[in-house]
Amino acid sequence: MTVTLLGTGDAFASFGRSQAGYLIDAPAGRILMEAGPGLMQALKGGGISTDSFDLLLISHLHGDHFGGLPFLILDYMWETRRKKALTIAGPPKLEERTWTLVRTMFPHFELDKIKHKLKFVVLEPGSSTRLGKFKVSAIRSPHTKPDISLSLRVDGGGKSIVFSGDSGWNDELVDFSEGADLFLCECTYFESAHLKFHLNYPLLAANRDKFKVRRMVLTHLGREVLSREDEIALEMGYDGMKIKI
Repeated sequence: MTVTLLGTGDAFASFGRSQAGYLIDAPAGRILMEAGPGLMQALKGGGISTDSFDLLLISHLHGDHFGGLPFLILDYMWETRRKKALTIAGPPKLEERTWTLVRTMFPHFELDKIKHKLKFVVLEPGSSTRLGKFKVSAIRSPHTKPDISLSLRVDGGGKSIVFSGDSGWNDELVDFSEGADLFLCECTYFESAHLKFHLNYPLLAANRDKFKVRRMVLTHLGREVLSREDEIALEMGYDGMKIKI
């Protein structure tokens, strides 16, 4: 299984990094996880067809994580006609927010031409769902209220990947990630430990041993972290990074 980090930046695209996007390649299929605003540049710049994945996972409904969906849908309508349906799975209200966003950005499009090719699935916190040949599990992360944001786990082909999503500290994430071959963990802050809706580096460094995972890679990196890179002892991801597990 190979994971390509398409975007490892925060909402502000700090230090010029692209916003959230991860591509999972496995014998059982290809998964796109997250769809930040720079999704199309990352895919097409990497020679990745938008028709090459049949499952798209979204952790929560902030623009830096799902704001690229209108452009993906635009591509399906006019450039790359999908041969098979795309399953888009994520938190409650994902379908409603997606179409609201699309209609706001492209108000006169005839969306019925593409809607039948997109299947939305709600991932409930505390549940596991079989999507194709993968099992996708979710827990709620302490990031958004009242909207639900998720941490995600993908199991398939004897491998497992956990993505924290955007998350403050919570002990449930420690248990949820146990045994993962790869743990993609957000690390937005360094000095701003008082902001509890994101994880910060000092907290993660102090608690690294609690995470019983084979490999942990920091992502969703903010300005505070990137400006102090020489002080970071944990492995940091970067745009275009490929991880084999």
